[in-house]
Amino acid sequence: MIGILETLGYVIVAGTAAQMALGLYGTWRRGYLERRSFAAEARLFERRVELSLRRAEAERDLAVNSWSGFRKLKVVRKVREAEDVHSLELVAHNGRPLPRYLPGQFLTFQFRLPDRSKPLVRCYSLSDAPSDGGRYRISVKKVPAPEGAACDPGIVSGYLNDVVREGDILDVRGPTGAFTGDPASDQPIVLIAGGIGITPLLSMLNAMCDGQTEREIRLFYGVRNRDQHAFAEHIAGLRRLYPTLHVVTCYSRPTEACVLGRDYDRPGRIDLALLRDTLPSTNYLFYLCGPAPMMESVAGGLRDWGVPSEDIRVEAFGAATAHRQPTERPAAEAKPGVEVRFDRSGKTLNWDGSAGSILALAESNGVALESGCRAGHCGTCIVAIKAGAVDYVAEPAVVPEPGTCLACMAVPRDRLILDA
Repeated sequence: MIGILETLGYVIVAGTAAQMALGLYGTWRRGYLERRSFAAEARLFERRVELSLRRAEAERDLAVNSWSGFRKLKVVRKVREAEDVHSLELVAHNGRPLPRYLPGQFLTFQFRLPDRSKPLVRCYSLSDAPSDGGRYRISVKKVPAPEGAACDPGIVSGYLNDVVREGDILDVRGPTGAFTGDPASDQPIVLIAGGIGITPLLSMLNAMCDGQTEREIRLFYGVRNRDQHAFAEHIAGLRRLYPTLHVVTCYSRPTEACVLGRDYDRPGRIDLALLRDTLPSTNYLFYLCGPAPMMESVAGGLRDWGVPSEDIRVEAFGAATAHRQPTERPAAEAKPGVEVRFDRSGKTLNWDGSAGSILALAESNGVALESGCRAGHCGTCIVAIKAGAVDYVAEPAVVPEPGTCLACMAVPRDRLILDA
């Protein structure tokens, strides 16, 4: 009997000790996990502060070290990215440093081609993350002639793809543009790219990945097929490295050589049905860049789905997309018959709104105005206002000086006299 009692006592003591040990282990584990969580949060906070400071430094660098007019940049590397798509890496011809830029911004180029009497101006997005190496990169697709049209392909895009070589010098205006992403933000983000519209979004994506982000990123990338799938290997590498990056690639015209599940994820085009099928909610910041029909359809569908307009950012690659940007602001309606006088040309025209812009009104009535991008990016169409005021159909990337306007984006507010 005594032996049984002793055994029971040992069992009770052992059980109590085990319970205390489990309690102590639980307390230690909770403390360990809390310390680990705190350390992770502290590291994340430090990283966000670092990225915010880096962005502030880039903005200050641009403000101090950017340049007015055109500067000579040298092509130091040219890389084929896909069919009719080449990347050009640029450095300052004089060896001086180039200012950092913000992810998503663009450069403005001026080209003096032998068979053209006037210089041609074009804007191309920077396609890589900002760096301290003093290099810029653009990626340009050779624009084909429209199907069935008896005209040449894009003059400048063809020149950059077929003619420009490493060592050539280009005239470039400094980085600008408001279509930018913040790598320090932790708000979930959706990047929607059509074709060469990937370029500013790739700049944002690379910047976020360079920052070792834990932010949820979803990239929807639409191209025709594997031959035109620029940056495929690079994006696949990012996809493997960053578990918070989710990529859906769509081929609208896959060939027999394109393998579903290896080369691309979905046949067809990017549309609202795909986004609703893929995204768990609408609580994202959306960035769109691509052909006008895709952007108009997707941006309109997102608004219909309930996404606030301020959470939809659209980059216009040309005049065809400028008037449908979600950042569009309503212009004051000019009264019927408002006069627009082009003073140096001696022409007074009536504005009825059908032209869409002062530039279009001028061109349709034989008034010659300089122009370039036709989307408020390059500043080529700036004209002086002698009397009156204008409104803009969308926020221009280039802010004109007081007393001037960007003719490609401006409409008259009242009677207007221009020095043109």
